Amino acid sequence: MKDGSEARPSMAGAASIAYRRWRDDPEAWADALGVSGEATALYAASEVIDLHIDSFIWTRIFGYDLHRKHGLGLFGRRFYSQVDFPRALEAGLTGAIWVITTNPFKPARWRRDAFFENLAHLKSILASGAGDIALVRNRAEYEQARDSGRHGAFLGIQGGNCLDYDLSDIERIPPGDILRCTVVHLTTSSLGQTSTPLPRRLTRWDGLTDRGREFIQRLNAAKIFVDLAHISRRAFFEVAAVHDPSQPLMVTHTGVAGVYEHWRNVTDEQLRVVANTGGCVGVMLQDDFLTDREATAATVVDHLAHICDVVGDDVPCLGTDYDGAITPPADLATPWALPRLVQEMLDRRWSPERIQKILGLNFLRVVESLRG
Repeated sequence: MKDGSEARPSMAGAASIAYRRWRDDPEAWADALGVSGEATALYAASEVIDLHIDSFIWTRIFGYDLHRKHGLGLFGRRFYSQVDFPRALEAGLTGAIWVITTNPFKPARWRRDAFFENLAHLKSILASGAGDIALVRNRAEYEQARDSGRHGAFLGIQGGNCLDYDLSDIERIPPGDILRCTVVHLTTSSLGQTSTPLPRRLTRWDGLTDRGREFIQRLNAAKIFVDLAHISRRAFFEVAAVHDPSQPLMVTHTGVAGVYEHWRNVTDEQLRVVANTGGCVGVMLQDDFLTDREATAATVVDHLAHICDVVGDDVPCLGTDYDGAITPPADLATPWALPRLVQEMLDRRWSPERIQKILGLNFLRVVESLRG
């Protein structure tokens, strides 16, 4: 599927990045996507924030240039090359959490050193696109970026194993630079157990470790959101028990088990734990985490609807996991197609207020509650 952003040659943007502002022509966008003008107009008038974009991992692995507009990669919509800065801007993403993932199979000290090098690298990449992209640390900075027409880039960590060599290294992170951190990723670490169903002989313990408990407390002290994506269900509840109850929890990219039972998805009980802290839950786009059939935009909205039904409209968000080695639904191959989600919501007679909360306002409320 072509993303349609090459339909016209006109470009916009500040000095560093050339891109087409589809937000300025919602009718043309609607025609290209096959949705209503109402859907693209509502989307264009909204804060649209993705809680999880993993594109930086490909910059590190093979030099994927985030400033250059790419097509889909060698595997079509699958795996990588779903997002770059021009396509994020063309898609009207007003903000996103761009994440740093660290190789879990390297020694702990190497992981720590690699993380700090990658943090500096990603910040330099963002700074070099400063005309269109702004590193932001809270809602106030995000709104300043929006007012100047820039994309607000938050930073996140995928896998606390990058900081488990010496937990005091959390204090080396420049204040506010990291918005959120998952405790674990795809492997069990010294902090706790992943949700990934590895054979028992490959895991050393269940749940959250004592070291993991200290890790949570240090994240709380640094006002870094604890992100419970990827963690085992037992460890999830153990984190909630030790977590500062005055701070919201996040699950930035997941499906929900109430729609489709899967090891990667969260249960209704887990949704209630997050909601009770005033937190939020982002629905991801990995197709086989969402359904055992062909996933579509409607499938994604099924998961969002279930969150609304269980814990209310203030919790669901979008956390696509684009470029995180996922296969998104064919009708959502790149962010440019996200107005199709809005069309599906409108078809279900959802109010503009609910839709705009899901697109970005819920996330901003949660960020403001901790960071201002």
